[in-house]
Amino acid sequence: MLTLPEPYCTLIGAFVPLVSQRVWRYVPDLVLGAILAPGQRTVASVLRVMGLSRETHFQNYHRVLNRAVWSSLDAAHLLLGLLVATFVPSGTIVFGLDDTIERRRGAKIKAKGIYRDPVRSSHSHFVKASGLRWLSLMLLAPIPWAERVWALPFLTALTPSERYDQTQRYRHKKLTDWGRQMLLQVRRWLPTRALVVVADSSFAVLTLLKRMQDLVRPITMITRFRLDAALYEPVPARRPGQKGRPRLKGKRLPTLEQMVQDATTTWTRVTLHHWYGGVRRVVEIVSGTAVWYHSGMPPLPIRWVLIRDPQGIFKPQALLCTNLTADPVQIVTWFVMRWQLEVTFHEVRAHLGVETQRQWSDLAIARTTPALLGLFSLVTLAANCLTKEGTLPVAQAAWYAKTLPTFADALAIVRQDLWQQTAFHTSHAQTDIEKTVQSLLARCTEALCYM
Repeated sequence: MLTLPEPYCTLIGAFVPLVSQRVWRYVPDLVLGAILAPGQRTVASVLRVMGLSRETHFQNYHRVLNRAVWSSLDAAHLLLGLLVATFVPSGTIVFGLDDTIERRRGAKIKAKGIYRDPVRSSHSHFVKASGLRWLSLMLLAPIPWAERVWALPFLTALTPSERYDQTQRYRHKKLTDWGRQMLLQVRRWLPTRALVVVADSSFAVLTLLKRMQDLVRPITMITRFRLDAALYEPVPARRPGQKGRPRLKGKRLPTLEQMVQDATTTWTRVTLHHWYGGVRRVVEIVSGTAVWYHSGMPPLPIRWVLIRDPQGIFKPQALLCTNLTADPVQIVTWFVMRWQLEVTFHEVRAHLGVETQRQWSDLAIARTTPALLGLFSLVTLAANCLTKEGTLPVAQAAWYAKTLPTFADALAIVRQDLWQQTAFHTSHAQTDIEKTVQSLLARCTEALCYM
């Protein structure tokens, strides 16, 4: 078992209660190796970069993922505690909820399905992709040294296809059912904090939003909204002695699409910071309250917000918020933060090897991708510990001017710190400095040659 350097001893050591002492001896190698390994994140590549290519009992490292007893839910709870304590110790906590597709092939990958590819599809072009669908809940937190909000994954669940559930004779759960369970779990973990969740239009479902609104400590949900949704006034007060069932809705209101086209609508111009691409954007908004109702569904009091671009670059958009007293500008600001979720999905594919792992057992598949997504947050925590005077070095080039650090810079500074601490692979009593340097050089050379 290796000797962990600081600050990794504190970060990785927080997960010691998850597994037995017998299993824990293999965990630090897997975590640090997944950070250092370039390219694929197979267990074999992790062992090579850690200098363990001659390890005859390599199957023990595989068993951490496909056989050992530990809970991914407990790991998510511990990771969330570290993230909240570091980046959001007080105030409102904002989360992002979104799904992504991991493109995997193979006869042994049973839970895969065929889904719409959100990256390659558009309104006029539909692209299908085969793979595993994951639903990830991320903390949207401001990173001081990055001077912007990052989406930090901590809880990710595999949402099997309907065909898989039918073959296994399971009751199929929709994406919104998984989202509801994840949000209720986070509310149990954070019972006293004010929670805001931003999501796409896939989660603009009356039953889900009503459930979050009816909690003892409600969770504020913000989603995209249909411009042609049926909106109504609140239910009027019942007259004394009035007979019949109580009404669910009041008078029908104009649709949001009609309000956009109405020349008498009063728009307010606001400036939003950290728009898509990290720029400032001047937009016009208008907001109001209404009751959203659909036949057979519970009525939902909402605050709606319309957004349009004075320059006409993008089409008018509508947002829904389950908190009627929320500030419209704050609602739009929170929703803009949702774009960081796609950035995180791209970063874990580009730098942490998601879709390159080769696990085949059901248990290992259910654990590996959430672990790699959680590694994004763990690297961010480690980089935060390595910041000097609140800054990180930024990779510059003659053809690429960059002023603020990205995740690639955070990963680079963590890797550099690990490679410089040559004692992390041996005991502190090791005195043969020349042998350690030669071993480190061989590992670095192999990593460069096979990346």
